[in-house]
Amino acid sequence: MTTSIASPTAPVGADVFERILGAPGQLLALEGPDSKTLIDQFRTLVRHSGQAVYLWDADVGLSSLREAQARVPGSQRLGQALRFVQQSIHFGVYLFLDLPMPLAASDMALLRQFGKGQSEQLRRVVLVDPSPRLLEGLDDVIERIDCAPRREIRPRLRDGRWLL
Repeated sequence: MTTSIASPTAPVGADVFERILGAPGQLLALEGPDSKTLIDQFRTLVRHSGQAVYLWDADVGLSSLREAQARVPGSQRLGQALRFVQQSIHFGVYLFLDLPMPLAASDMALLRQFGKGQSEQLRRVVLVDPSPRLLEGLDDVIERIDCAPRREIRPRLRDGRWLL
């Protein structure tokens, strides 16, 4: 009798979050099929890990994923939220969802500053499912992260040799 023991696999959100933290730049774009599910996975991960992760929404502004009631006052406008992130001295991952298009020139300039900045302060500005027009304007300063689930490659035994 042969039993197969499945190895525990980390959720896609954990892998993507690790790639966000390991990214060399401060301005990132997450491109993937289901951003709402990914944000829910981030919320679960953050509650267990204690990381400082914030989500920006035009209706609410910046709010903590860990504590839903913790909101940053006066951050409903994109420019205000970006200035808050820029002035913050603390580590944080800031997710921006559903950016209003077209962006004001001042907002685009702030995003470009994050893209060019290489400070010692660890902060990540993450644009979730940005529009192709926005990516065109930031292509030289933004790093893209693909959120599509990776297919697990399992080794197979073929003619006495292991193949991937």
